Amino acid sequence: MSQGKALRVAQLNMGSLLEPHWDKRRVEILAWLDRLNPDVVCLQEVWETEPGTNTAGWLADNAAPGRWHWCFGGYPLPEEAWADRSLLFGSAILSRWPIDNHRVFALPLDENPADSHPSWRMQAELLHAHTAGIDVFSTHLAPPPSQAYHRVRQVLAIDDAIKATRDPATPMPAILCGDFNAKPQSDEMRYLGANAVIEGRSTYYVDAWSTLRPTEPGYTLDPLTNPQARFLNVPPQRIDYILVGDPFLRPGGAGRILYTDFAFHDSLTGPIASDHYGLMADIAWPQRPE
Repeated sequence: MSQGKALRVAQLNMGSLLEPHWDKRRVEILAWLDRLNPDVVCLQEVWETEPGTNTAGWLADNAAPGRWHWCFGGYPLPEEAWADRSLLFGSAILSRWPIDNHRVFALPLDENPADSHPSWRMQAELLHAHTAGIDVFSTHLAPPPSQAYHRVRQVLAIDDAIKATRDPATPMPAILCGDFNAKPQSDEMRYLGANAVIEGRSTYYVDAWSTLRPTEPGYTLDPLTNPQARFLNVPPQRIDYILVGDPFLRPGGAGRILYTDFAFHDSLTGPIASDHYGLMADIAWPQRPE
């Protein structure tokens, strides 16, 4: 449970339209949002075909009136995967508070992939939203397991974008969530956790799960327990994260992880929400608006 003033964050790769039964799964996601009552939500694999058709926008439109403010950022899929260039695929952020500004960053793209599958050429994104005085980022990195070298380039770009975007005087550290398609022991995630130096660089984000539940695997992609994940033919792994920027010496303990757990992982209304299990975390926020 949260302690004192806290920010509640939820994270989910919702696989809207990519996996079957979106018409039922979106109702499941709404039910989970009602149960969790988060302040901000980071979503990936969001689709938009034209104004008014955004799959994250559907969640906002079908929640209680005025419950969510939201923003979206995405790019067309590789042309051989989806010929319609008007369709956008990316991330969204929902917030309890108005979103003052937002921006989407295109992360480095593999120009010479070693495989012909379109997933090697998907444009990865980082979406930023500034809301209620805090900075929230949602991202989705290169999916093929063997593209670790490429995800390293992407996390370096994410770190650059966050440092260039945020005001260092902001009391609350950045909130970075997403489907990183990388396990905790990977170079990508070790770099973000200050456990690896890459190209003479280092940085520090706190992983909510490993901070409070270090002995639990925390698999967010688990084909053994989630039938929607079986088509990927990968072993169980933790690849989705809620990360908090460096909380070192921040007044009032801002950024300290208070609680974390799975979310969207059990059925409330019908099919499980996604092929990914989601996450939630409560994060100390002494400056939280009343």
